[in-house]
Amino acid sequence: MKFSKVMVVVGTRPEAIKLAPVIHELEKKPGLEVITVSTSQHREMLDQVLDLFGISPDYDLKIMQKNQTLTQIVEKAMSGFRRVFDQVRPDIILVQGDTTTAFAGALAGFYEGIPVGHIEAGLRTWNLFSPFPEEANRNLISVIARYHFAPTEGNRKNLIQEHIDPKSIVVTGNTVIDALHYVLKNKPSNTIPEQFCGNGQRLLLVTAHRRENFGQPMEDICHALLEIADRNKDVSIIYPVHLNANVQKPVRSLLTGKGRIHLLAPLNYRDMCSCLNRAFLVLTDSGGIQEEAPSLGKPVIVMRTETERPEAVQAGTVAVVGNTKKAIVDKAEELLLDKYAYQRMARAVNPYGDGKAAMRIVDFLTSVN
Repeated sequence: MKFSKVMVVVGTRPEAIKLAPVIHELEKKPGLEVITVSTSQHREMLDQVLDLFGISPDYDLKIMQKNQTLTQIVEKAMSGFRRVFDQVRPDIILVQGDTTTAFAGALAGFYEGIPVGHIEAGLRTWNLFSPFPEEANRNLISVIARYHFAPTEGNRKNLIQEHIDPKSIVVTGNTVIDALHYVLKNKPSNTIPEQFCGNGQRLLLVTAHRRENFGQPMEDICHALLEIADRNKDVSIIYPVHLNANVQKPVRSLLTGKGRIHLLAPLNYRDMCSCLNRAFLVLTDSGGIQEEAPSLGKPVIVMRTETERPEAVQAGTVAVVGNTKKAIVDKAEELLLDKYAYQRMARAVNPYGDGKAAMRIVDFLTSVN
């Protein structure tokens, strides 16, 4: 099968980051038409990334609406894809990860009989409700997809265990590593870390916004940060706060005005890469940063009860501690106070690839018979 029209579906900032290197590689191929479709599920954060990588979507479905439900996202995205198919019919649709946008794109392609390629395939927590709805989305996409681009050998084994044809799976590494190194090499910026972390202070970068941490867990995370800052005077904490009200309300209430804890608006990807490169330690409940930080030698504390990225845990670059105050404080202080424990994590080998994942994906697509 010869692909001459490749549709790439992007709706959120993480999708844009991980798909940008793939789009760039596709655009290098003569005779290949790349059709980028944006759902604009997260408009402001998405546009920042697209601008950074110089990507202009060919179609914008503009589905964003305040406080919309998951059902509404799927309904509007599916209707939008239907309108795009009336104008252009791709030979294959590429979706990334586990978002509702990715699931809707895959389902729309399936209904039209268009092959689907799933980038970042095979991640599993084995708990369908955590993270929600991402774990269900990625499982459903695996059933629909014809081609599976797995970041790691462990992801490949997960898919084979689910009876996916091994010939349809390609182990590529993760494209987020491609994106991270592209930005640090071509568009570096030190504005944020220099502003909030001087005089030899150690920077702790925090990201926390998952649905499963809404409520008491988010408050516990905040209290943990307060204790870490209070007990470690050489620490400066930067926390870009997600715009979701379930995050904003407790974080602003508990952490505003507290010494050496800096609450920022969501950072553009360029500044986030800069902070990550400058960080001593990362505390997160997010997904992609578990892959990015180890590539820069930064230990990661995951404030969740499980992760879909066990390779990093097995490699020793990531520690999953849960979302209780004591567990977070204990692990953070171990790494802050024990240089040998810190070095064991910082020097562990990153399991997510060498920054050439996008090239492997595109090479496969252009060689499929």
